[in-house]
Amino acid sequence: MRKESSLIRGRVWKVGDQINTDLITPGQYLAAPIDEIKRHVLEAVSPRLAREARQGDILVAGKNFGCGSSRESAPRALKALGISAVVAESFARIFFRNAVAIGLPVVPCSGVSPSFEEGEMLELDLETARVKNLNRNIPLQGKPLPAEMLEVLEKGGITPLLKEMFGRAN
Repeated sequence: MRKESSLIRGRVWKVGDQINTDLITPGQYLAAPIDEIKRHVLEAVSPRLAREARQGDILVAGKNFGCGSSRESAPRALKALGISAVVAESFARIFFRNAVAIGLPVVPCSGVSPSFEEGEMLELDLETARVKNLNRNIPLQGKPLPAEMLEVLEKGGITPLLKEMFGRAN
């Protein structure tokens, strides 16, 4: 991943610990198109998020973000909403893998939740996993992702990467 392309900056939205996939994408909307699902992202814990999120915003979460059932719709809906990355104290493994697979950057970072207030600006260097609160100049060090995951994210997910590798347009 090129250094310049690894920087992500965005306005912070915050959620707490143990946010499961049922909260991220409520079950009653799972059969709906992604444009409908994204209008209900996290509505039970952050009612304003789906209405007010802007392209490039970043979600900061507590421990075990994305726990519960394996719903690929959860990271897809966050990405469709315009969330450019999720930085959390920790992730449920299946959510973490699903997010990388669809091209949504996810970085575990101890201390991130208490270091940000909603609306502050976060800078993430995806290559090094350095996280910074730009409003209060608080630097943090997340857990860097393996090179293979960075490559998947750089290509926009596993499907675009495989299409490129095998030279297929569709």
